[in-house]
Amino acid sequence: MVVKKKTTKVEAVALDEEKLCKLIASLSVDGEADGVRHLSQTLQTCLEVTDPVQQIQLIKKAGSQLEALSEEGAGGALDACLNALALVYISVQAKNPLRRAVASALSSAPEWLQGRTVDSLSTCLSDCLSTPCSEQHPHTIDTVSACLDGFQLGERCINKLLPKVLTFICKVLHEYLHQNRGLAGRHIAQAQLMQSCLAAVKTSMLVLQRSQGALSEVLQAQQDTPGSLLSCYVHILTDDEFVQAVQSTAGMAVVLLLRSVMGSGDEVASVVCSLLRGSVQGLESAPRWLRRSCEALCMSGRPPGVSLYLCHGALAMLSWKGSLPGPQWEELLLLVPKMLLDLDVSVKESSTAMVVARVLTLWSGAALDCLQEQTRLCPPSLQAALRGGSELQRHLLEHIYSHWEHPLDGVRHQTRSLFRNLLRLHRLTKPADGDPAEDPYVAELTHSLMELEWHMRGKYGSLGCLVELYGAEHLLRIQPLLPSRLLDLMGDQTLAPYASDLLERLFVSHKAQLAKRASEETEDWMELWHRTWVNPLLHVLCHTRPEQTTYILDYFLPKLLRCSPSSLAHMVRALQDAPPCRTAAKATGSSSSRGALGALMTCLRAARAQGVTASSEEGLWGGLIPLALLRQALIHKHDQVRMDALGLVCESHRSTEVVTSQEMELIRHFLPANLNSQSPGVRQQTVSLLKKLLCRVKDSSQLLQKRLVQDRDQEVRSTDQRSLHQYTEFLRWLCVNLLEVLLPGASFSKCLVSLNLLNLLGQLFTFAAGNHEPSLLALGEVVTPAHAQNVLHCAASNFLEVKQLATSLLRRLPPPTVGLQVPETMLSVLQAALDLSTSTKPYDSVTAAHLLHLLLQQPELIPVLLRCAQDHDLDLQICPPPAQASQTLLSELNTLAAVRFLLRRLQVELSGAESSLLRAAASFPLYGRAHCITAVLQHLNTECLSRTEQWRGLVSELIAVCYRMSDVVSAVVQSSSPEGLIPMDTDSETSGGLQRILQEIQPRDSNDFFNSARELETPQGDDRTQPPTRHTPPPNADGEDYRVTAQMVLVCCWRSMKEVAMLLGQLCQSLPLHYINENELTHPGLITEEQVEGVGLYFRQQLLQSRHRGAFELAYVGFVRLTDMLCRSGSRALQQLPSRWLAEVLQEVKSSDPTSKLCATRRSAGIPFYIQALLSSEPKSSSCSLLKTSMRQLIALATPCADRNTDGSTVPQVHALNILRALYRDTRLGENVIPFVSDGMQAAVLGFTSPVWAVRNSSTLLFSTLITRIFGVKRGKDEHSKKNRMTGREFFTRFPALYPFLLRQLEEAAATVESDSGHVKLHPSLFLLLLVLSRLYPSPMDGSSSPLGLAPFRPLIIRCGRSAVYRTREMAARALVPFVLLTQVPSTVRSLLQDLPPKPGPEIQHNHIHGTLLQVLFLLRSFQTDSHRPLPAGSGIGEALRQRMWLASRQNSCLVTRGAFLDVLMCLCGSKTSLLEDSEASALRQTALSILMASELITSDSSSAPLGPGTTQYLLSLAQVGLSASVDFPDLWSGFELRKQLLDSLLRSPHYEVRELALEGILRKLHEEEEEGIKRSPLWLDETTVSDLTNMAIHERHHQCLAKAPRT
Repeated sequence: MVVKKKTTKVEAVALDEEKLCKLIASLSVDGEADGVRHLSQTLQTCLEVTDPVQQIQLIKKAGSQLEALSEEGAGGALDACLNALALVYISVQAKNPLRRAVASALSSAPEWLQGRTVDSLSTCLSDCLSTPCSEQHPHTIDTVSACLDGFQLGERCINKLLPKVLTFICKVLHEYLHQNRGLAGRHIAQAQLMQSCLAAVKTSMLVLQRSQGALSEVLQAQQDTPGSLLSCYVHILTDDEFVQAVQSTAGMAVVLLLRSVMGSGDEVASVVCSLLRGSVQGLESAPRWLRRSCEALCMSGRPPGVSLYLCHGALAMLSWKGSLPGPQWEELLLLVPKMLLDLDVSVKESSTAMVVARVLTLWSGAALDCLQEQTRLCPPSLQAALRGGSELQRHLLEHIYSHWEHPLDGVRHQTRSLFRNLLRLHRLTKPADGDPAEDPYVAELTHSLMELEWHMRGKYGSLGCLVELYGAEHLLRIQPLLPSRLLDLMGDQTLAPYASDLLERLFVSHKAQLAKRASEETEDWMELWHRTWVNPLLHVLCHTRPEQTTYILDYFLPKLLRCSPSSLAHMVRALQDAPPCRTAAKATGSSSSRGALGALMTCLRAARAQGVTASSEEGLWGGLIPLALLRQALIHKHDQVRMDALGLVCESHRSTEVVTSQEMELIRHFLPANLNSQSPGVRQQTVSLLKKLLCRVKDSSQLLQKRLVQDRDQEVRSTDQRSLHQYTEFLRWLCVNLLEVLLPGASFSKCLVSLNLLNLLGQLFTFAAGNHEPSLLALGEVVTPAHAQNVLHCAASNFLEVKQLATSLLRRLPPPTVGLQVPETMLSVLQAALDLSTSTKPYDSVTAAHLLHLLLQQPELIPVLLRCAQDHDLDLQICPPPAQASQTLLSELNTLAAVRFLLRRLQVELSGAESSLLRAAASFPLYGRAHCITAVLQHLNTECLSRTEQWRGLVSELIAVCYRMSDVVSAVVQSSSPEGLIPMDTDSETSGGLQRILQEIQPRDSNDFFNSARELETPQGDDRTQPPTRHTPPPNADGEDYRVTAQMVLVCCWRSMKEVAMLLGQLCQSLPLHYINENELTHPGLITEEQVEGVGLYFRQQLLQSRHRGAFELAYVGFVRLTDMLCRSGSRALQQLPSRWLAEVLQEVKSSDPTSKLCATRRSAGIPFYIQALLSSEPKSSSCSLLKTSMRQLIALATPCADRNTDGSTVPQVHALNILRALYRDTRLGENVIPFVSDGMQAAVLGFTSPVWAVRNSSTLLFSTLITRIFGVKRGKDEHSKKNRMTGREFFTRFPALYPFLLRQLEEAAATVESDSGHVKLHPSLFLLLLVLSRLYPSPMDGSSSPLGLAPFRPLIIRCGRSAVYRTREMAARALVPFVLLTQVPSTVRSLLQDLPPKPGPEIQHNHIHGTLLQVLFLLRSFQTDSHRPLPAGSGIGEALRQRMWLASRQNSCLVTRGAFLDVLMCLCGSKTSLLEDSEASALRQTALSILMASELITSDSSSAPLGPGTTQYLLSLAQVGLSASVDFPDLWSGFELRKQLLDSLLRSPHYEVRELALEGILRKLHEEEEEGIKRSPLWLDETTVSDLTNMAIHERHHQCLAKAPRT
């Protein structure tokens, strides 16, 4: 895609008239030399013209004339010319190209003239620096910066005026610091001030850098100016109101000033070290004025960000290349990462975490600069500190592991760069060993990374760094099946980009390594590369479901073909020779994979898009496959195969590639069968791919037409003409077929695809007949009025997308075909739109809006509107448009007339609704008219309106009507009744009906009433069996009867509120504002400040008092538009409204009590929406002061407090919890709420201790939101998947405040967990605490030390396993896993097993036993997953189990603990890779088998089956043992002779859960054997088992078992 370069705006010189006249007069000279006279004339002309381009040309001419001047005859007139040039340079804006042209002209002055040029420029700049006007300060700062930007004379000028420049910058910074204190709540002004302050600090740094020589003289003459400048920097660093960009720049400026004053010796490093530590001890070597200015940076209470920004400044402003000047520099280099890592724990804001990550990467780059090519000069102590395995490297790796899953992409990217630099540091500080496997540090690091879970995104980038530095063969030696593993991960959308990047690094590196050794080996290295990378890809494409390989086509396959285009032939050959896919016969169904044909289409499509293969030839596609095969793929049963085949036809590497006749025939073959696809993804891909084909047709047709004009060979001309003729026929065929699909009653999918494609034809070509376009592009001839009528019917579809596409297409079709320019047709369409706008079906009003939008384009709309108004007795004063009105004016007048007409109709109907809401809901709902007005205004260009006075009046009327509509229906949506309340009707004839509706919509105990509409019937006397009669409306209702339901009234009310909110929001957002700015200048507009504030107060009332969710949710949408407009407005009063409203509502929330008007139920109704809209309107570039202040107040309200534990404090607490929940969920606030997550979590957990149900309920909702905010949206069906979890290290690093809180709360909760008494004691917060802790998991990267002090949690969680609540015991077992290091699992498991009773007794507590067994089970499963190796020998676990085997026998009366013990046995010895030694595992298997044979599952019939709690769970555990012994691994269990008996018992069990489990095991085993290619019948599937399966398929009653039995 070609992106048009943004052009720079050129403006002419703008001088006041008096100064301009004086300047021109000074250039009018006589008697001077010819050169000077010509120069002055040129400059005179330049100042007189107003075209900026001409001015640039004249300035360039003046530069040439100036360069050609000689020293003779240069008098005072030359000074006037130089002064004019200097004044122009000072006057123009910073980015104006005219300034660069003047600088070039001044620089061209000869050497003898440069001194005078500098004098002139200095004089002008000095005058500019002396100006007292603060509004000119930003321009002056930009001018100073421009003088130092590649302008040598400007640099000399700055050096000459250095004291004055520095004084001016100090003055400007002081003014900015003072102004910042008075801009609270004015975000736009504050953001502008931040930009100005940033520019001033940057300019001061530029001055200091370019004026090193002159600076020493300034320091000797005066020290107040540098001291004042440093004080400004310090103030910015310590003031949190400044944004990070300004503070970071100030940090660099501090270090730069120190370096400028003290030089680059050891003293400056010592001073910087002292500033980083916050100590004054190392400042003795600094001058006294500098020490005095730096004292504020050494205070104990300074913000933590000061150290961060000073570290950044030290790394950016000090030179680290080559050998270090002294030991203080070495100390500083090692101190910086220590300070940053200390900050890592205290950082809360994600933006600050981003800065920390960037500065750490910057530090690693500085360390590399020290070592690069100078390793021998580097001190040995520094080399040892930077080498891999050192304490510093270990802490940095811990930082990497804690942040490589950070939500911000920038943090993850910087973490990956830091990891790469650490590896490079290790290579530089350690002698090269050649083979990375011989480096123990690299080998251990690689193995640790490979053992991590693949869902961790940081793993991919780290492995990519290893590949980059050590090659792909290093990883392939450790894990040869790595390509297949990564390709399996490509089915996950969240992991596919990371896996594809790693794969690309791997196969590119592997190819380079193989090619490098090609001369040394005789084996075909390319074949080895194909076996490693291409063959696994083909296997995945053939045997995996198509939807799981989508990202392989998007991410991986194009990269592979770019790396090796010749591999395409290998792919095609391998796929054509491949046998038919076996998955077609699998039990899972033939639709599980695409097969070789689908894989072939995928590969060819990617190759075609990359330009690897050519288009089709005679009988073959690209000379590779037959066309018949491609035709078959285009109608394949798999959606993805069809899409790949279509992509192969449509996509091309060149947009001008000619579409061949074969390709057009293939599209004719594809399109009829695929228009009615029910898959939205397939429809979207079809339209997208056909758009690429149509773009090819357009681009290639232009190329063909251009070639026809040129002199060409006759054969080539005839070929091109034939191609153009084929294009014409194909496009007409396509247009006709698509139009004929749009018949009344056509399916949604057909209409959608057809309309999309027809709109594409209209965009790329044209439907206009008789146009000057070539005949190829004119498709209007094939469109008939019947076709246009069908498209018009589509505009009335119930589907919004079809409406929009049909309306868009109607505007593209030839106007005579559509016929809207005929007055009668226009009148009928207008009448239809008006009728639809009063329909009781909400989607009809959308149709009406689209029809009105069509009519707005017609020039004769106003006469038709007048005729329609006359028919409805409306007094409509509309002036017809002028005869030669432009299209813009015509559109404005049509819009004005349409809005005024709709407004008059709405006012009439609103008067009727004020007297009878019942009649309005049944006959003329108000929301339709309001929706049409909003839709019409959306298409109005408000920047060039000519009838402003009429618009102002109309806007006032619209706002007044909106308020009236709201008054009519607000009593319903603001009522405490759940379904709204209808006020009494003033019409006596319908008051009885309203009373019946009032009874109908009263709250019910159930929601059955609202599942279907109930019509209100009018009883006749006391006879309830008579048929109902309709309400008869009063006169003036056109004599029509109506029937109304309660739901119709409710819909009318809340939708009317919605449309009022949308209309008011549209008016405030789109119309220009009429206001007076700070300089008393009036900005004309259509809506006034008073009206905007009134709209805001209206939204406040609706959001704070509405009870109906539909009403306040949609009012929120309109209010968001208003708040966005307030922040962008130039009115100071409007800018301060959000902060004022926010303070008022928070005060109202604090003082609310049960008698308050604020809704304390319904999750606080619209209050969270109101505050959410106000806070989200803050610019993201600001300091977010409103958000921070509000969050602190809300968290203080939400947190329980002993002195506020009264009934009056309950309502504010509920409101605060509900508001916090909305703010944490708001995606627009983004990472700005992350610093408050810890406090919010504490408030939610403590809220569970409240005795008030409302507080506990709101705390539950807040807690759920925070879990999603911390761990992410659920990305899989598995509730405990590691995709929505994080390591304990990462969790407590990101939220350090939760560590002491969770520990303290867990201590309190664990103290109440005692099941010995037999009484259930439930701590309110226990389940929440365990739920949070169970979302953590251990990381193998944690090392042998306790990660972040997690050991104190362990005994408390173990104690929670004694709870009498089953779910609590299970959560405690899950929560224990992340707090036990991998190396401590064996000892912890043995300790837990030893706590179990060795024999039965009366004092046994089964809750304690069950909780312990669950903890053992989860620990063993985690060890099995993460360690990939058995338990160490001599762990004692097997012996401890054998001593307590009675727990699995009938001696144990508790079935739950029996089943849990069996699960532990199965975890240890039930799989092929046992965690125990072979002898121990074999002994345990035999014991478990004997227990199974003596159990109820085998020995008892259905009548004596055990009944009681845990029966099903126990039997399933037994069934797992039986399946392992009979089906999965009979050779391990030595159970061949028992196989038949075990399977028979499982399949005949009276419990359907056991039968279902057995069927799943049999199906799984059959699938595995089929994958392995075993053709013979399985030995374990004997006649008895087959008979049992047959009987189940015939007689099984349970539906889940019946679904599985026939598949066996």
